[in-house]
Amino acid sequence: MYNKNKPYENGKFKKSAKPSFGGQNANKRRPTKKDYAAADKNEKKSSEEYNNGAIPGRNAVRELLKSEKAIDKIFVRKGDREGSITVLVAEAIARKIPVIEVEKEKLDQLCGYEQHQGIVAIASEKEYCTIDDILAIAEERGEKPLILIADGVADPHNLGAIIRCAEGAGAHGVIIPKRRAAGATPAVAKASAGALEHMAVAKCSNISDTIRKLKDRGLWIFAAEADGEDYTKTDMTVPAAIVVGSEEYGISDIVKKNSDYIVSIPMLGKVNSLNVSTAAAVVLYEAVRQRSAQA
Repeated sequence: MYNKNKPYENGKFKKSAKPSFGGQNANKRRPTKKDYAAADKNEKKSSEEYNNGAIPGRNAVRELLKSEKAIDKIFVRKGDREGSITVLVAEAIARKIPVIEVEKEKLDQLCGYEQHQGIVAIASEKEYCTIDDILAIAEERGEKPLILIADGVADPHNLGAIIRCAEGAGAHGVIIPKRRAAGATPAVAKASAGALEHMAVAKCSNISDTIRKLKDRGLWIFAAEADGEDYTKTDMTVPAAIVVGSEEYGISDIVKKNSDYIVSIPMLGKVNSLNVSTAAAVVLYEAVRQRSAQA
């Protein structure tokens, strides 16, 4: 177990082509730049929907559950808890896979408007690990832990970029919540530019509880949020977990309350914040700089 007073001693821890715009008689005009831009946007959106790891249909979900492969979450149509869906949902709950009720339109979007029979599973791109696994990686490297916690980051491109930054900075792992957040889907893997394959990712039911457990193991928690101390003036050479918040709401109040420090990046222009993945990179590399200077 880590000891905050003596966390590190004797080298060991103490603890496609553009689509057609109609036939010869469709509006009888040449497509404009706006038409092409709209088509590109729709094509990109469709591609992203097919690249989210969606497995639609009752039989497909049943076989996925039988395979015991990692499943990020399962979406079911609201009110549709009859027949085989009831069995599938029960099995998912028994395996502690989040089951989320949504409208039919959401299911249509998730699977690119394929037949889904009221249920869509989102397969994980990789197996998740535990927090103990992440701490073990740090111990094996003979390094003080450096962990990134993404508190409700919903956009897969942002999560992928965060994982890429964390891997590049030598972080030992990334922690994400099970619900109301992006998981380790193919879209995240693509956005990470391959970094997901090299990064330990753990999922937790409750970020606040996880933070308390990390503190018990000797880690200090740094929440990257506005109105905090200048991040360059905070000692991050200790065993550390850096928290970044969701794109829309930032870090939740209870997580901020349970953090040891609130650290901020000075904003010198007219915008009041950075993209979450950019902020994660800035704070992570400050921790790297401090540790390198201390070595």
